[in-house]
Amino acid sequence: MSPKGVHYIVEVSGCDDTITNVARLQDILVEAANRAHAQVWSVSFNRFPPNGVSGVVVISESHLSVHTWPEVNYMALDIYTCGAHTEPMVAVNYVLEQVKAAHIHITEITRGLDDNDESFYHSFITWEEDRNKSGEKAPQN
Repeated sequence: MSPKGVHYIVEVSGCDDTITNVARLQDILVEAANRAHAQVWSVSFNRFPPNGVSGVVVISESHLSVHTWPEVNYMALDIYTCGAHTEPMVAVNYVLEQVKAAHIHITEITRGLDDNDESFYHSFITWEEDRNKSGEKAPQN
């Protein structure tokens, strides 16, 4: 059986000051959902002292969420989609480019797997990437 969904948990270091801008982060996550071919249902973003931003974009296929710690240039990103038509990694990459991520740690969780016995489980892989100032993957030596 095919998985029910794919969930990306992303630790993002070295972000630019975009992560302090509530309206801009909201626009970025909504656009990321659109680029992933997801249907947006609800959006809620807020500022938390001193400059952090938390937000969620609820989509038919699940959610995109973010919480930032600008004082250390860090952002926690969570993107979970279900359905064969979505492209969650497109959403992840779009967000990373927009915040000029310098270093990322990604965990990809394939959720809702079963062996045709309706006893569901997940599997995961994890990796790290360094990116240059433009947010693109840095060349590996």
